[in-house]
Amino acid sequence: MGIAQVKHSKQSTGTAEITAKRDGRYEYCFSNVMSTIADKVVSFNVHGVMYVADDEHMAPVEKEIRRLAQGLQAVKDEQEYIVVRERVHRNTAESSNERVMWWSIIQAVLLFMVCAWQVYYLKSFFEVKRVI
Repeated sequence: MGIAQVKHSKQSTGTAEITAKRDGRYEYCFSNVMSTIADKVVSFNVHGVMYVADDEHMAPVEKEIRRLAQGLQAVKDEQEYIVVRERVHRNTAESSNERVMWWSIIQAVLLFMVCAWQVYYLKSFFEVKRVI
């Protein structure tokens, strides 16, 4: 149909929940038009849960079971999101640690090179040069 159900702009994080009004095929479209320079990471969960409409003949226990099932699903979704987020942060930290390590190695090598050059220069400065 081409009708946008949810649209988010200028958000670093967010959630959306859509209840399908009718059966059929739905498409997910993601755009990065606000900032094409930086990559974006998108994760989502799709649930195909079908419930019979509530009526007054439903037992209170069944209503409570449905409510608990929905709460449990929300907890599972949040846990999956946290796992993905932790993985992204761990990759960022490992990348930063590797850069710091290489920068430190380069600085140490440069320091030793400058020390060696200074020793050589000072030694040659104090050498007695005889010209005959």
